[in-house]
Amino acid sequence: MVSRRTLLQAGGAALAAGGLGIALPNQADASETGAAARLLPSFGRPAHLDVADVSSLHGDEQLLLTTLQGVVNRRAPRLYFNFDAGEVDLRWLPGTGASVTRHGSALDLVARYRGETRGAILHDPAVPDSVNVATTLAGLENAVVATAGQAREHRLRTVADLRGRFDADDVLATYRWQLDHLFPRCTHALLAGLPPTRTVRAEGVRWREIARETRRVRDASNRQVRTFDLSAELSGGDAVYLRFQDSLPDDGWGASVGSVEVTADGGRVIASFTPGTPAEVPYLFDGSGSSVGDNANRFCDGGGSFVYRFAPEDGTRQLSVEVDVWNQFLVSATTTAPTRVEPFPYFRDYAVASRAMVLWLPPSGDTGALLDEVFDRVEPTTPYAGWFSDDVAGEWGGVDRASRHGVEVVPADFYMNGTVHAGVPAKISDKVPPRPKAALRNRVYLTLTVGEGDNIQYCQRRMRDIWDDPRRGLVPVNWTISPLLADIGPALLAYYRTTATDNDLLIAGPSGAGYTYPGSWPESALDAYTALTGRFLRRTGMDLVYAYNPRTPTGDGWIPFDERVARSYRENTPLRGVIQSWETGDLRARPAGLPVIGNFFPQGKAAEYRDGLVRHIEGWDGTAPLFVAGAVNAWSWTPGDIAELCDLLGDPFEVVRGDTFFDLMERAGRSA
Repeated sequence: MVSRRTLLQAGGAALAAGGLGIALPNQADASETGAAARLLPSFGRPAHLDVADVSSLHGDEQLLLTTLQGVVNRRAPRLYFNFDAGEVDLRWLPGTGASVTRHGSALDLVARYRGETRGAILHDPAVPDSVNVATTLAGLENAVVATAGQAREHRLRTVADLRGRFDADDVLATYRWQLDHLFPRCTHALLAGLPPTRTVRAEGVRWREIARETRRVRDASNRQVRTFDLSAELSGGDAVYLRFQDSLPDDGWGASVGSVEVTADGGRVIASFTPGTPAEVPYLFDGSGSSVGDNANRFCDGGGSFVYRFAPEDGTRQLSVEVDVWNQFLVSATTTAPTRVEPFPYFRDYAVASRAMVLWLPPSGDTGALLDEVFDRVEPTTPYAGWFSDDVAGEWGGVDRASRHGVEVVPADFYMNGTVHAGVPAKISDKVPPRPKAALRNRVYLTLTVGEGDNIQYCQRRMRDIWDDPRRGLVPVNWTISPLLADIGPALLAYYRTTATDNDLLIAGPSGAGYTYPGSWPESALDAYTALTGRFLRRTGMDLVYAYNPRTPTGDGWIPFDERVARSYRENTPLRGVIQSWETGDLRARPAGLPVIGNFFPQGKAAEYRDGLVRHIEGWDGTAPLFVAGAVNAWSWTPGDIAELCDLLGDPFEVVRGDTFFDLMERAGRSA
């Protein structure tokens, strides 16, 4: 592995950036000159903030403003934006302790701060990935990212023009150029993985429902080829858009499609494809809310969807689609383009301020090999902040690739105003909360854990929404949260600690100091990760972790913690126990003396979840305590749903906090 010092020395001379005509300066970035104890950089304490709403702006405008925010806030945090109608960003604003000036027009701030930038890096609208290269350059050149039109409108000099520089069809060449020419000048203490574009729903689109599965079907038992008549859409525009959704989005088993064939005027085939193949590409209008499964199927769950576009010839009178579809499908059609594509603007303030390299490489095939090369150029425990493409498959593949190179993932692609939040001082108690006492009896002890806490954007947004629910605190709940917030959002972490009730316990999200699969880490690097985790756990007063590990070779389950992994945690962290992602709830082990229990994840809301628990304990004879770690879906459940579940659970269940749960489990083990 190439050392960070070697890379910094190699970048000592000025470099003409691959024919762009700019000299990249030497840099001493905040992440490498700051306190040695920090993993993620801070840019100082905010004293006064110019605040504006950007929620209604186009992605190009938000991109301009967030990269401006990165340049400005690197020197001292002064810009803060509200990004969505839910105004979560404004709820966090008072906790910054800064004085505030509100501005009616966010774009007016470009002129106010134009003098602090060197100008603009022009991205190429025809090459989506140029947005990421432009962001990397913006950090190195103290510039903003803009279109040519924006540069003229805001009187920004052109620092570099990426138009025509890259081929939209050759993603590998684009990021190879960046790795060769820009990475030697970037910080090597942080990598940023951000999608170059986002898909935005168009307003006023009217959909006609075609078909709906009303039953809860999760086992493909309703799979069949169904024929949908789309002739009614032929008179409404130049194309027909067919959308697949989850008809029952609360439990995550939505539409799954195995094949599509479109015929016109009585039998002429105009499209025929299997999902995930090149034949699908011309017709997949928007697949961003879906994944390709192991059985050559495309599926979407919860609030996700995918849309196909078919453009029959003029004069076509009849159009039908045969679709192999199953599970909880909702199918609808329209003649209006339902989405548009814009630059993805989020988290770029932090990437620019840090001078991080920004990339978006799907973790499979040739792009996965290049991602391996990127990971191999940084030291162990270097964070990769952002996310991966290809939804669930991208998550598993990307996190595993990162883990094999000793890199932990910080899900952060929707983390906003990070350059401000990282510098807000807050007292975070390092004391482990007192454990509620409980008598050990022959009961079924259930501890409920809300997932997603490794995801700092979840901690900033969705978690704040459900945490503020007035029914929180009625029953014992474990809330996963990222201990890395101590660096990148200390006031956020302090808010959750200080407002927790006696029934709320914060535990570390997967799998400690960053999302990772410990079993995939190299032997030489694993202790570095668990030592980092131990440092952050002691700093934040946490002694339980919800953890992931690699999936089995067949992809149908998870590999349990082994002696090597458990011993590393035991030697380097204060953990009293681990809840491992398992779904079936049948894991119970003590590798290297560390208590590990697999979570149980029934489907559905309260009543169905209760029924799943009852079935799960059918073999229990009541002569000894039984322990069940139950998982709670953070995106679809609320504290009210959790309280409803607990109300439905009678004898023999007893719901307890995670610390009490592990204490009772240890006592039961000693008395057995």
